[in-house]
Amino acid sequence: MNDDIPSVSLPSGKEIPALGLGTWNMGEQRAGETQEIRSIRKAIDVGMTLIDTAEMYADGKSEEVVGKAITGRRDEVFLVSKIYPWNASAAGTIEACERSLARLGSDRLDLYLLHWRGGNPLEETVAAFEKLKTQGKIVDWGVSNFDVDDMEELFDVPDGNKCAANQVLYNLSRRGPEFDLLPWCQERSIPVMAYSPIEQGRILDNHALIHIAKAYQATPAQLALAFLLERDGVIAIPKSARPERVEENRGAIELEITEEDWAALDAAFPPPSSKIALEML
Repeated sequence: MNDDIPSVSLPSGKEIPALGLGTWNMGEQRAGETQEIRSIRKAIDVGMTLIDTAEMYADGKSEEVVGKAITGRRDEVFLVSKIYPWNASAAGTIEACERSLARLGSDRLDLYLLHWRGGNPLEETVAAFEKLKTQGKIVDWGVSNFDVDDMEELFDVPDGNKCAANQVLYNLSRRGPEFDLLPWCQERSIPVMAYSPIEQGRILDNHALIHIAKAYQATPAQLALAFLLERDGVIAIPKSARPERVEENRGAIELEITEEDWAALDAAFPPPSSKIALEML
């Protein structure tokens, strides 16, 4: 585990890890909390310091688990959370952010995302995000589950072009973003955060993935993550509640895949030849 984790630049120029940790489903059961905290701390220990959560996850309990895990280590972490769309009004955004910060035990978020499109006008949400920035409660803001048309609409509102990231469903079996959304974001230096990067484990029994991974003495999950890490401006945030799995995921950065094997992966998981509407989980 000697290789440094590659980094991705935010529009501000700040460098953040291209491999982090997701916390979806953490906090659901108190019995698992100790191990979840160990997993988050392991991620920080091995350089996967981007920790992603949301007020939606376990009704805020995921944020509470993250808060416990980062106690005394806040400055080592790039902390991301997300707001429900129905909370994203002018006043609601401020209030939701303050609730998230209280659960996280932090005075700031490094990145605050609108979880998906909702009924509140984008102008209102963006203005509230910008207000949170001036208050020092967030450093940057972004969006999640936004397709190209959503991003173009966002960029048409005042300060909408200050969006720092877009978090979407993207993995070997969900390559739709490669047709238009990923290039759109890359042209504007907006990182794409790939959630469910191993499709919640569903792609790990694919025979081609297993076969290619074996050639590198790697696991299928490591190869699936390496696929995303190969792409410019993409951040993978696999969720793992087991410290040993966090360490396994960290090993993905050490893989050097041949062009022949990338082609074999393309054959097994074909890239899109036309527009595919952005998928969500």
